[in-house]
Amino acid sequence: MGAGVKDCAGDGCGATAGNRRRGIGGVNPGAGALVFVEGFGGQTGFKMNGVLGLQCEITWEDAEANGQRLAQWLAARVPLPGTLVVLPEMFSSGFSLNPAAAAQRPGGDVETRIAGLALEHGIWIVAGLAVDYKSGPARNEAVVFSPTGDVVARYRKRRLFAPGGEHLHYAAGDGPVMFDWGGIPVGLFICYDLRFPELFRAAAARWRPELFVVIANWPDTRTAHWVKLLQARAIENQAWVLGVNRVGEDPSQRYAGRSMLVNPWGETVVDAGEAEGWVEGLPDIESLRRYREKLPFLDDLKFPC
Repeated sequence: MGAGVKDCAGDGCGATAGNRRRGIGGVNPGAGALVFVEGFGGQTGFKMNGVLGLQCEITWEDAEANGQRLAQWLAARVPLPGTLVVLPEMFSSGFSLNPAAAAQRPGGDVETRIAGLALEHGIWIVAGLAVDYKSGPARNEAVVFSPTGDVVARYRKRRLFAPGGEHLHYAAGDGPVMFDWGGIPVGLFICYDLRFPELFRAAAARWRPELFVVIANWPDTRTAHWVKLLQARAIENQAWVLGVNRVGEDPSQRYAGRSMLVNPWGETVVDAGEAEGWVEGLPDIESLRRYREKLPFLDDLKFPC
């Protein structure tokens, strides 16, 4: 492993459904599970089969209810093996500033359930979770589960929402994270990160992600910002961007969804609107690669500035 890459075995953060059974739905998994905290994570041998973002309501601080809802959504939708399914920020709890009620242990019941669903359907799942490490502050994370049910990457939100006091209850991450989805490099970001283009530029300079995934609990009062910022991140990084937001209400905010898939030209390809449901698409990666080859803007990135 390279510098800045950490095997999660020493951090207590691996879900292990894949250790019970390997292979499902024609998926040919790679050898073993690798978990990377601040770096690159990947497994080979998986087929990429489109993206599905779940725009849903979240029951406040009720991991059991939210887990049941996820299982029901997946059972009704039956995603194709290899699909990348993306859930909103803090999917199991809502955007709670009470880690004692919201945060779950790495490898605990919540992650085990999600890992089992990834294994059952042969899909990738990016889940927003509050994670309690006991030895330190809780983290707001995007956790990636492979079709074998293994955790292959953890991204820790780097820009905590200080205007709302998030920084007083959670610890920020200190580096970008990318994982390999069927040969497509995917960068991960969470909600307030979207307002800081330098985070995306640093990932683009280092890895050239072809898809950025942004999960959020983005309030309806700033929906116009959400849309424009997703489009801007796509344009400036010559990348596809999938933004997945929740709907409904929590004790302090209302959420209007507008989950969407944006192409590298900043055009919204799919918009889920404001109701519960899926945002679904198949990013045209070959077209993106031709675009980058013809106009290699990213080659002129200079970091640090």
